[in-house]
Amino acid sequence: MMQRVACLAWSMPGRIAMALVAAIAALPAIPSEGLSETLRVGRPSARGFAGVPLVTGVKHGFFRAQGLDLELAVFGGGRTAQAMTAGAVDVSVQSGTEMVFLAKGVPGKAVAALAGPPNELVLVVRPDLPIRSAADLKGRSIGVTGPSLTGWLVSALSRQQGFGPNGIKMDYAQPASSWALMKTKAIDGMVVDLGTAMQAERNGDARILVNFGKILEDFHVFVAVAHNDLIRTRPGAVRRFLAAWFETVAFMRTNKAATVAVQIELQEIEPDIANRTCDEVIPEFSLDGKFNPKALAALSRSFVELEYLPREPDMAALYTEEFLPKR
Repeated sequence: MMQRVACLAWSMPGRIAMALVAAIAALPAIPSEGLSETLRVGRPSARGFAGVPLVTGVKHGFFRAQGLDLELAVFGGGRTAQAMTAGAVDVSVQSGTEMVFLAKGVPGKAVAALAGPPNELVLVVRPDLPIRSAADLKGRSIGVTGPSLTGWLVSALSRQQGFGPNGIKMDYAQPASSWALMKTKAIDGMVVDLGTAMQAERNGDARILVNFGKILEDFHVFVAVAHNDLIRTRPGAVRRFLAAWFETVAFMRTNKAATVAVQIELQEIEPDIANRTCDEVIPEFSLDGKFNPKALAALSRSFVELEYLPREPDMAALYTEEFLPKR
């Protein structure tokens, strides 16, 4: 390509030739046909909806069309920051609350707001309990994964109900352990993804009480974070990853059957439940990746309320929109 440009440039006036070569050099590098670039991509849970666009995009060739092969891994339980610090992941799809670790020195930057309100996260309670609304949760024990997104959502709900930040008790455990604790009646409920909650409700193991997306409208439940090394050495790969992601989300919005098929496989839920959760969750996913100032303000408050930071950080230093697809 550059040889042909150079030959063409010889036949042009000097200024035009130099402008043409400069313009070609500025184009984003895309791997040659038949070649691909590998990105190591982490996601927050094995069964959560955040993984559905990744798997759908791989399955239907959107990432490959951008010259990318994805190596997918799950970094749950707050281990995303550790993986990013160790250089074990190039891009992570993670909760917005985990942006706090960027303020604490994790070598990365948020490059896209992937989803808004947390429609896919719900609070379920044991079906044997006389709990009919959030007003009945004072003093109850709820399983959360830690001082993280799920913990902050319960704390925010407690504040909204006038109980204070700790009016609803939190039990730190991974989801599998929380389910076991619920069955033994050691805790009263837990925070879990909507698909799993609907399946548990059908099986008689739980009852859905609160959908957090209904009480927290300005929020970024998922963001994409790129490692600083990737941003510095392969900025084109960041752009192409985001282009493929948003192409996938657009495809999912108009091809429900394809989305549901991935949900059934990934989330291990029944087809009709996948259909229902798809309708609830897909609208939360952004088509352009732009950050919402009100959502960023809510995240900034969460960093202090989770006691990770003594004061709210400069959020502008934690994210960039320079890699988003041009519309």
